[in-house]
Amino acid sequence: MQRQSHLVTITDQRFFCYPESVGMFSNTPKHSVEREKGALNNFNIHFVAAGKGYVEMEGAVYELEEGDAFLYFPLQEQRYYSSTSEPWDIRWVHFYGSSLTEYMLERGFQDHRIWTLRQPEAWKKAHLELLSEAENNKMLNPTVLSTLTYAVITEFVHQAEAHTGSRTGRSADRITKLLPKIQKEAASPFILEHWAEEAGVSVHYFCKLFKKAMQMTPMDFVTQCRIQMAKQALLEHTERTIGQIAAETGYPSASYFNRRFLEHEGVTPSEYRRLFGR
Repeated sequence: MQRQSHLVTITDQRFFCYPESVGMFSNTPKHSVEREKGALNNFNIHFVAAGKGYVEMEGAVYELEEGDAFLYFPLQEQRYYSSTSEPWDIRWVHFYGSSLTEYMLERGFQDHRIWTLRQPEAWKKAHLELLSEAENNKMLNPTVLSTLTYAVITEFVHQAEAHTGSRTGRSADRITKLLPKIQKEAASPFILEHWAEEAGVSVHYFCKLFKKAMQMTPMDFVTQCRIQMAKQALLEHTERTIGQIAAETGYPSASYFNRRFLEHEGVTPSEYRRLFGR
């Protein structure tokens, strides 16, 4: 299957970023690209959604699997191709824009070319939205195209970790699949052993995977969920006391709830209700 949309290059560039082309190829074992240095004057991101493929650079060959990605800066030499035995499902976008080089350099993306995405579903969703817009409307909505391209880039920047050849990133999927359930049950006592068992790993490895996937500890994530629940309840249920809301959101001690809320929001629960209540 092949889906791709190529767009007219805007010479009078007014956008921070804009797509030159976007698409996806699957079940195409002969997919192969080779570009000489200086041939292509835009950035491009390719993400492996399934299967395997290869990237060649500086005389070495790197195997990429599901969850891996590669990024090229403008004018770089490029050589990549699908595995013939396990053809990749490759999602890609070529883009350009004002100040993009500075943006990527400031975030260290010149240091590596091959990456692994911690939570690839978010990137795939952003990419599909951009592809659908380009296919359906072409250039009719340029600001929408720019906005959707920005979403693809920022998801990549947020999720990408330098590829090490380790499969730890795949194991982190166990954590991201559990996040909705942890969020839903955040008001209940948080028992680390229970969630490690749900993930099928030891407590130590669960904490390691969680930190890698979310850039925070499990308890930090639960605290964020509880504070979010509390903020909602403070504004929607004004008849309830601070103590009641504390208990409903996992804090039997109202004083501890007040302290944690203040640490996160900069105001106490009572002040938050007064400031933002209708």
